[in-house]
Amino acid sequence: MKIPLLHTNSLVLAASLCGASAAMPGESLASARLTAPFLQADGPVKGRVVDDKGMGLPGVNVVVKGSTTGTQTDADGQYSLDAPANAVLVFSFVGSTAQEIAVGGRSTVNVTLQPDTKALGEVVVVGYGTQRRADLTSSVASVKEENFIKGATKDAGQLLQGKVAGLTVSTPSGDPTANSQILLRGTATLNSSTQPLVLIDGIPGTLNTVAPEDIESIDVLKDGSAAAIYGTRGTNGVILITTRRPKGNITPTIEYSGYVSTQRIARRPEMLTASEYRQKLADGVAFTDQGASTDWIKAISQDPLIHVHNLTFKGGNGQTNYLINGNYRYFEGIFQKSDNRTFTGRADVNHTMFDGRVKINLGILNSNNRFTTTADGGSFNGYTYRQAVIRNPTAPIYNENGTYAQQLSLFNYENPLSRLYNSDGENTSQNTRLNGSIVWEPIDNLQLKALASNTRYNQVRGYSEDKQHPSTLRDGLNGYASRGTTQVIDKLAELTATYNRSFGEHRFSALAGYSYQQNTAENYYMQNWDFPTDLFTYNNIGIGNAVRLGRAPIYSDKGRWNLVGFFGRVTYNYKEKYLLLASVRREASSRFLGAKQPWGTFPAVSVGWRLNQENFLQGASFIDDLKLRAGYGVTGTAPDASFLGVARLGYTGFFLSNGTWVQTLSPVSNPNPSLRWEEKHETNVGLDYSFLKGRISGTVDYYIRRTNGLLYNYQVPSPPNLFTTTTANVGSMENKGIEVLLNLIPAQTKNFVWNSSFNFSNNQNKLVSLTNDLYTLTNNFFTTGYTGEPIQTYTHRVEVGKRLGDFYGYKVVDVTDDGQWIYETKDGERLPYNQFTHSEDDKQVLGNGLPKYYAGWNNNFQYKQFDLGITMRGAFGYQILNFQRMYYENTGVTQYNRLRSAYDRVFDKAVLSTSMPLEYNSYYVENGSFWKVDNITLGYNFKPNPVKYIKNMRVYVSTLNTFTITGYSGIDPEVNRIGLAPGNDDRDKYPTVRTFTLGANLTF
Repeated sequence: MKIPLLHTNSLVLAASLCGASAAMPGESLASARLTAPFLQADGPVKGRVVDDKGMGLPGVNVVVKGSTTGTQTDADGQYSLDAPANAVLVFSFVGSTAQEIAVGGRSTVNVTLQPDTKALGEVVVVGYGTQRRADLTSSVASVKEENFIKGATKDAGQLLQGKVAGLTVSTPSGDPTANSQILLRGTATLNSSTQPLVLIDGIPGTLNTVAPEDIESIDVLKDGSAAAIYGTRGTNGVILITTRRPKGNITPTIEYSGYVSTQRIARRPEMLTASEYRQKLADGVAFTDQGASTDWIKAISQDPLIHVHNLTFKGGNGQTNYLINGNYRYFEGIFQKSDNRTFTGRADVNHTMFDGRVKINLGILNSNNRFTTTADGGSFNGYTYRQAVIRNPTAPIYNENGTYAQQLSLFNYENPLSRLYNSDGENTSQNTRLNGSIVWEPIDNLQLKALASNTRYNQVRGYSEDKQHPSTLRDGLNGYASRGTTQVIDKLAELTATYNRSFGEHRFSALAGYSYQQNTAENYYMQNWDFPTDLFTYNNIGIGNAVRLGRAPIYSDKGRWNLVGFFGRVTYNYKEKYLLLASVRREASSRFLGAKQPWGTFPAVSVGWRLNQENFLQGASFIDDLKLRAGYGVTGTAPDASFLGVARLGYTGFFLSNGTWVQTLSPVSNPNPSLRWEEKHETNVGLDYSFLKGRISGTVDYYIRRTNGLLYNYQVPSPPNLFTTTTANVGSMENKGIEVLLNLIPAQTKNFVWNSSFNFSNNQNKLVSLTNDLYTLTNNFFTTGYTGEPIQTYTHRVEVGKRLGDFYGYKVVDVTDDGQWIYETKDGERLPYNQFTHSEDDKQVLGNGLPKYYAGWNNNFQYKQFDLGITMRGAFGYQILNFQRMYYENTGVTQYNRLRSAYDRVFDKAVLSTSMPLEYNSYYVENGSFWKVDNITLGYNFKPNPVKYIKNMRVYVSTLNTFTITGYSGIDPEVNRIGLAPGNDDRDKYPTVRTFTLGANLTF
């Protein structure tokens, strides 16, 4: 290209033709102008606005200085407008320093905005798009990659532990195949799932769909006004996972991250050792010495090895770029034959054409998973762990002939090593997702987008027990095997149109869309036993005799449902002061076949007021942002089963007729044409604040959720009804609470930075009603939860007017001098065991398994090239039913091993009498409050890098579940909180673990 020789402006012209900005001597870039006569003609100017990290900024105001002509950038930071060749463009964005750039005759002006208060300009993913944090009027939390939990995390959920106020993420099991448990703002339903909707790049998935190392950010839509755009799927909140994507010009880069870990049991149950067992025998306890010394938990344990490797290739230019990711995860558990192996591959390609008017994205994701099973249809069998806990510590592992020592005459007493190694099983699965989208901008500010995906999940599982397995010996099965397969196909198609416009001090956007989702699931399962040989395990299942004799089950099913939705949303911003969001979704589901109201309408509205933009706060220079928010939204829940609106018949059993077994066909559900959506109505009021250039920032939210039309299975008389229960919309439930987030930068110098974040939340739950004019309960409560055998009773009562999660049973207040329970009756009278009637009327509330308060405290320190992260979290104000103590502290059961604490004085008075039977009572309900130092990570960044071809290198060490401060005497106070029986610490639960990790991150 030839550059014309001009006067003093030639330098400016040359710079502009090369795509740069230049200024006259003595002028800044922000005010540089071109004055050559031939540069006066109007013309289109376009470009891209990015932040200091090169990420496109959506919603940036671009205005021709001195006029009302302007536009705003799209989701990728692109803009286009007509402007005079000698115009000055003003780029303004909340959270960034405004810039004025001279056009200088250019057709392309790219701008990098520097952060002012970074948090305000942060881009947050919301439903079907993005917003600036400063524009948010709903309760949305965002966690970026640099703030994730570090170490051997199981899934995407664990990355968020202790990071988001109101979002409870727990890992109550150490099983390498177990997933995180997530609960957002309490339980709002009785019969349906409480898990949030998980979307990966806008496509439904699970917390395991992508590898944690391949995730860039996670955004949580917490309140109804944010989630209502997803209608029925968003009633439990929405978790939006954004994977690492290629963006713009990318120098070909290879990134590797990997780590190795090992684990230990966080806390072992303190059972009697062999020497302690023999001492009790000498003291007169009716134990049996079998002559060996065996640590049974150690016998089934191993020193696990975990290693994870993540490799990413990316490159391309502004027109076509790509990212390819491969991730391999190998997890061993603390118990033998307990593992989980997953390989995940993902490719993402972007292409832009027609001067940026058309953008195409294509993606493929495939994961292959495999794990060993020691349970039929499961992973590690918790019953094996139970046998290791209760087995006599003086019993040998092997007989003299080398076979496993068994003692099958005792009920539920089996050699745990035999259970492991006389069984064989494996579960394999493949999950493949194909997705693509095309975005077309036919005119400026209007984007039309089509997105489609097809996800296919296939699982094959097999399990067998040989002729020497304890269960086949006990039950006389002569070998056992099972086989099963599952296939789930999920299809999604979405069409959206988005229009953004700025004029003067007004900025608005409008979204309209259509969504169709179809899910097809089918299963096959069979069992067989009585095999002639063990050689084939589950791979020749047809040679067993049980199927031929009609004694073994064969089962298959197939189901399909779909969901159709139309939705729209409008946002409006006036003077960067007054904000509005309004949305509505109209949705129907095939699950309501036969019902009168298959469609549901889910509206939402929220407003925001940025007080700091008002004149009366203009002098408060320490305030970066101060925004009041208020929102209201409606979301819905469909029943988990289909065809509940019509009467159904099913094959339910057999009867013998003239020597022939005949299948019976009988009703399995009553018709209910009035069946409709559960509706959750949520009001949220919030405050966002930022002071001292972001040194202090955070949010405060107060919410009230009311679920109307709760779905519940009601007992009905039969006849006249065909079936004994009917699923109907009758009850209502309320959740309300406060959430607080406080971010601080207590110290910031050239060499040292300390970032601290504290969050707090509480939730108050109440079942408001469970009856109406048509459906009523005999009582205003129902019972749930189960102790297991041999106690065999319920653990919880769900009662109208009270919280979910109430433990309900007999209250003990003391013991007699000879160690017998003393109970409190419903009238407050105290009676010893031999006078207490154990009537249902004398049961009472013993505590509650749902915490009242949650808190988290996260700290990140950086000193020169060192970084240190410490994550802490806690839960308070709840109780736990300690199943281990309930079963293993009874002194009268001498066939099995006991906890050491079985011989402690009860209420510091007397050892429990051997005449006391196994029982569920208040003595085993403990305070569960805890504070956990969860994650500690110490890293070092090499600068300059010691290896020539490595651009960045970081090494780190990490611990997970580091230590816990609690008064709870069980293994871990972090127990199950999902469902209607929270707080039950199951005795067969795979123990939680403490993890130690060494890792490295490299960029080439």
